[in-house]
Amino acid sequence: MTLLRSALFQLLFYAFTILYMLVCLPILPFISRQVMWRAIVLPWVAVTGFLLRVIAGTKVEIIGREHIPAGPLLVASKHQSAWETLALLPLFSDATFILKRELTWLPLFGWYMRKGRVIPIDRGARAAALKSMTQRAREELAGNRQIIIFPEGTRRAPGAPPAYKFGVAHLYAAFGVPCLPVALNSGLYWPRNALVRRPGIIRVEILPPIPPGLPREVFLARLQTEIETASDRLLVKGRAELGMDRP
Repeated sequence: MTLLRSALFQLLFYAFTILYMLVCLPILPFISRQVMWRAIVLPWVAVTGFLLRVIAGTKVEIIGREHIPAGPLLVASKHQSAWETLALLPLFSDATFILKRELTWLPLFGWYMRKGRVIPIDRGARAAALKSMTQRAREELAGNRQIIIFPEGTRRAPGAPPAYKFGVAHLYAAFGVPCLPVALNSGLYWPRNALVRRPGIIRVEILPPIPPGLPREVFLARLQTEIETASDRLLVKGRAELGMDRP
């Protein structure tokens, strides 16, 4: 039954997403990024959450919203699933992502991402990529935006050893804004590279922001410890609810 519901969710999710993007496409060149955010992106995220809850039986619990400060912000989130690439957006007033450049080349989806002024990064360019990412991030923060970055760079399976990259520490040191750690257990319910969408509760924990001014190495160690500790706690709870801890 879970596999059948998962397949139905996938079918409706992709069908709705493609149709929605096609319907909205004619107005895309004529609206501002902010209008696109409010009138197109947020409704799409809401419908996706509704489909996930009603069809797959996957609910969401978010704690720690009171920790989100106003103004420009660096958001460092655990990355286990495609789920957080859309579900984190409504938590912030004007968020954007740092993501691999190839995603902006996708038909339809990439056009909307470019309109939303995401920050693409060419992973093969190394130093040049870091310089370009820093400049673009500086521009977006100057516009009072929140930048969401996945410090490990790619999705990691639940419980996999952490692999934090130094890029997040570079941005933290470069801009002098708070960094908001985000822990989650989404990979239990929306696994990477898998069709199944498990019923249950995806949990997100927004941790207190790390103030600017720490040395890079100290910041990165603190960030990893806080995210991993909270994510491990959420994984234990999720696995117990799913019966994954049974012999």
